[in-house]
Amino acid sequence: MITENSLIQPTQSKVLTPQSRVIEHSIFSLLGWVPRPLGTLLRSYAYRPLFGHLGKSVYIQEGVEVLGANLVHIGDKVKILRDVRMNIHFNNSSLHLGQEVSLDRGVDIVSGEDCQIDIGERSYIGPYVCMSGPGHIRIGKGCLIAAHSGIYANNHRSYGTTREGIVIEDSCWLGNGVKVLDGVTIGKCSVIGAGAVVSKNIPPHSVAVGVPAKVIKTSDWGLE
Repeated sequence: MITENSLIQPTQSKVLTPQSRVIEHSIFSLLGWVPRPLGTLLRSYAYRPLFGHLGKSVYIQEGVEVLGANLVHIGDKVKILRDVRMNIHFNNSSLHLGQEVSLDRGVDIVSGEDCQIDIGERSYIGPYVCMSGPGHIRIGKGCLIAAHSGIYANNHRSYGTTREGIVIEDSCWLGNGVKVLDGVTIGKCSVIGAGAVVSKNIPPHSVAVGVPAKVIKTSDWGLE
């Protein structure tokens, strides 16, 4: 069950002023297209004042788009590959990338009002994964999320839109094209089969497959 204590609370950050947003857009537009290796070096210096925090040895390829960089906190040795898009320019929202996180090509992250997205250290987010608030999203340490997966912390109901949030605990593996819906917790060291739709909580150390995802056996991943 997702509770307030299981989710990291949003930081009280302010959105950019119109003038600051123009400066941010200009710098990303000017340097975002410069190819490697020169572009990587230029971006590592020029982007630093724009981000809320930019750690050491961060690698940012060309074509990366960031809206609300002052609300993005990036740890050491993070890799952000081509055409990643991070849209975090909403009130009281933030994005935290832990040390050695990798965002592969085309990852799309959108927060929303009062939304915090947190990706734990050493986690890998595969190509063209979509991650969307406005519910909070927490991905633990050492997770592997394969290409074209979707993590959607919102849902449309007859009474309105929900924003319960999503928690993916440490050392989980999600196969290609997995969809995780609002209100779900996936327990640590679980494996979700390709194409599954996770609409209910998954206990730790589980293997789940299907639409909707159902547990078919216990995973020995992470067990001593």
